[in-house]
Amino acid sequence: MSRTRGFTRTARATTTAAAVSLLFVTGLAGVSTAQTGGNPDPRRLAEQAQEGLRKATSIRIGYTDRSTAATSNNRLPTSMSLALDRRGNCAGTLTMGNNGGTVEIIKRDTEVWLKPDGAFWKAELPGRRGIDTAASLAGRYLHGSASDALLSGIADSCNLGTLQKAATVSAPRSLKEGLARAMDHTRVVPLSFTVSGLKSTLYVTTDMPRRLYRATQTGQGTNLTLTFTDYDKPVPTRIPSATETVDIAKVRNQLPTR
Repeated sequence: MSRTRGFTRTARATTTAAAVSLLFVTGLAGVSTAQTGGNPDPRRLAEQAQEGLRKATSIRIGYTDRSTAATSNNRLPTSMSLALDRRGNCAGTLTMGNNGGTVEIIKRDTEVWLKPDGAFWKAELPGRRGIDTAASLAGRYLHGSASDALLSGIADSCNLGTLQKAATVSAPRSLKEGLARAMDHTRVVPLSFTVSGLKSTLYVTTDMPRRLYRATQTGQGTNLTLTFTDYDKPVPTRIPSATETVDIAKVRNQLPTR
């Protein structure tokens, strides 16, 4: 396994969130019979929401996993807030389950910065090594190229264009009626379906332009929520100063090995 097991799982976390978002997007084209409280034909509503996601130049994805598997495991993410755009820039934070800490992620052009907190290091490197690493890297960003083998997985997860291109459609076999409602001061139409015992609900905005606002998935061992906001808003441009960073090449020997 990669020398940076911790960063591998961090990359996996961002990739997981993107993959789950695609799972919800695949349901959009299958809506055909839901009752939407006076809104346009549900198929057209769904098509517009999908089109809105495909056309977005940037977006913020919020991810929450309330399953026992995630909340009890310090190697699995329980939440994420990540702004990303088509140019591959991103900025956000991941939180791991069971006091596994947080990791701030910034990618700008071809550079990546990661700032794990002390709890992350202590969960990743138990004992004295974790304590010492947390102390020596406290408040510091690890910095390197997006092409670095240690960071490339995270860099790949930051491209909105990749997510958009992968958004294919597949009609679900089961649908439930949904009526327009308010959610977080946003008027939405819920479009629900069940596949393989997992119930998914897509919340599409009633106002123009149609957009996917939220998606949830529940079932045995599954309790996921994704929120899509800040359509077309620029990804934050702040990058850490040189005094805040450490070249990842200089600390490779401190990083997890397994």
